[in-house]
Amino acid sequence: MEQGELIPHLFRTESRKITAVLCRLLGVEHISLAEDIAGETFLAALETWPYRGIPENPTAWLYAVAKNKAKNHIHRSRIFSEKISGELRYQALVSEDIDIDLSEKNIHDSQLEMLFVICHPCISTQSQIGLSLRILCGFGIEEIASALLSSTETINKRLYRAKEKLRSEGIKVEFPPSSEIDKRLDAVLATLYLLFSEGYYSESKDQVLREDLCHEAIRLTRLLTGNEMTNRPTVTALLALMCFHASRFKARQSDPGEMVLYQDQDESLWDQALIAEGAFLLHKAARGEGVSKYHLEASIAYWHTLKTDSTEKWENILQLFNLLLQMEYSPIAALNRTYALSKTAGKAAAITEAEKLKLEANHFYHTLLGELYSGTDNTKAKDHYHKAMTLARTQTDRQTIQRKLSSL
Repeated sequence: MEQGELIPHLFRTESRKITAVLCRLLGVEHISLAEDIAGETFLAALETWPYRGIPENPTAWLYAVAKNKAKNHIHRSRIFSEKISGELRYQALVSEDIDIDLSEKNIHDSQLEMLFVICHPCISTQSQIGLSLRILCGFGIEEIASALLSSTETINKRLYRAKEKLRSEGIKVEFPPSSEIDKRLDAVLATLYLLFSEGYYSESKDQVLREDLCHEAIRLTRLLTGNEMTNRPTVTALLALMCFHASRFKARQSDPGEMVLYQDQDESLWDQALIAEGAFLLHKAARGEGVSKYHLEASIAYWHTLKTDSTEKWENILQLFNLLLQMEYSPIAALNRTYALSKTAGKAAAITEAEKLKLEANHFYHTLLGELYSGTDNTKAKDHYHKAMTLARTQTDRQTIQRKLSSL
């Protein structure tokens, strides 16, 4: 890897590790300081490597610089606190020989603990996603703004308020006690689910898929499955769901970057290894006593990995959607259910159910009705496709709808 590519790559993979470790060491009230130290570390690499060459072990070099910069910050803060207030600001960090542990285990534990901090219910879901992307995924502010369809100013303000809220609430960087894990884990899983969804149903920069967001959600979910306290059936089911969806990444978009609908996908492009892993995880997730929405969605996704149009497949998907809607109603899930219904009970029955939803402001709603009316009432089909065109947010969606219109 060339120098011009190496530093950005290392920034994405290593800055998040350095930041998480320093947050665990300094406390949640010093998240910004931890980010600054990580940023200064990579600035040093940008200033040094072009002239002295890339170190033999770039990661070790970065860790050494990060440790020195952290110690310098701690030392300066200690001196400042002694002179100004007579108090030691970092009571646990008074030793000159403070160990800043960047071992693989401490990095893993630090990221896991920060995941629970960032997903604390005292801050909003959007703030949780933003902080996850910033601190645990190493995303820049512009990248986060693009991913969340927002402005850099809004993202900066949102992250600042979230950090201040965590500080004012006195949230500690630590693993939740066993009595609270299930409750706190629900919020963590909801954030990771939404993070994956932001990538899978991307509407930023006219991309139909942001694999980087999806892979980060998968990576963070794997952190949970790697810890015996958080390796719960719900976590395993969520990871299975992500594996099934990720298995169709290559087939889901064409070379020009346009969306390829499920029925038109090239099955040979599906990643069979990820499908096998998803099936293994889903089977493993069944060991628990309860069934979560992630179990049901993963099961629906599993049936979609079988490229057959059999009645058995669609009846199973329909029943799973029925259970999902009973557990947690969602208009989009209800909309997706009607497609399965069209496969088992015919288009007329599906149209009746779909029109009851009255999702007039949703372009997926009109696209589905356009599909259902095609061949039986092409005038209505065209009307719905035209409405979908006006509501679609991205060029890729409009291109997909236009192809449907042209086929009529």
